[in-house]
Amino acid sequence: MKKNYKAIIIDDELMARTLLNGMVDLYTPEIEIVALCEDLPNGVKAIHKHTPDLVFLDIEMPGHSGLELLDFFNDEEIKFEIIFTTAYNQYAVKAFKLSAIDYLLKPIEEEELVAAVNRFKKAIQKNQVDYSVLKENLSNSNSNRIAVPSGSSMQFIELDQIQYLKADSSYTEIIFTNTTRLVVSRTLKNFEEILNETTGFFRCHKSYMVNLKYVTGLVKSDGGHLSMSNDITVPISPEKSTELMNAIRLIKR
Repeated sequence: MKKNYKAIIIDDELMARTLLNGMVDLYTPEIEIVALCEDLPNGVKAIHKHTPDLVFLDIEMPGHSGLELLDFFNDEEIKFEIIFTTAYNQYAVKAFKLSAIDYLLKPIEEEELVAAVNRFKKAIQKNQVDYSVLKENLSNSNSNRIAVPSGSSMQFIELDQIQYLKADSSYTEIIFTNTTRLVVSRTLKNFEEILNETTGFFRCHKSYMVNLKYVTGLVKSDGGHLSMSNDITVPISPEKSTELMNAIRLIKR
C-alpha cells in the first residue's frame, strides 16, 4: 500500500517505540514512520526536519512532558495532528474525552490504533485542536472543577455550580444553580465519562444528567421525574430509579 502520511513516534521507552512502530507498519500501512525519538527535544528536531502529518506522542517522559510539545512551535508551524500514547490512570484518561483529543491507552491494542488513525485521516483537514482544555483537566484531575471549551477560549466550572446537564444533539447544555446556561460542543456521554456518581453526578435519562446534591425528590408516576432545587423537574427513565437510590447511598458514605 502506498504510504500517504508521514509520522514520528516520541516515547522515552525503547520497547514502546519499537512496538508501536511495528504495529503501525503492520496494521496501518498507509502511515510511514520517518523518525523514532527518545525525548521531546529530539522530537522537536524531527518535526522540523520531516514535517510529519501525525505525531504519536507519549505524555509521561523525563525532562519534558509530552504536553509541552506545542510550546516549541508557533501556531503557523503546527501542521500536524497528535495522537497521545499514555499509561495514565482511568480518571485522567476521561480528561482526554472531554477535550475531544485522541489518545491510545498503553498497552496499545490493534483495534484502537486502527480507529485512531482512521479518525486522524478524517480530521486532517480540520483546524488544530485547542490543547489547553486537556492540560487544564489533567492538572486538575482530582479537583472539584473542570475546564470546557467555550468558543475560542475555555471556561472553568466549579462542579457545585452545575445543577444538571441536558443533551442537545452533539452539544450539551449546562444549567447552573443560578439558572444561567452554557452550551458546550461536547456530547453528554463525554460529560458522563468524567462526571459520575463518584463526583456526585448521575445519568438519569438519555438526555439528562443531574447533580445529586440538588435532587430533592423522586416521582414515579406520569413517566417519572426528579424534583430539583429552584422548582425544576427533570425526567428519569423507569429503569434508572433503583440506580439512583444506590448512587445516593454511595454519595452519603
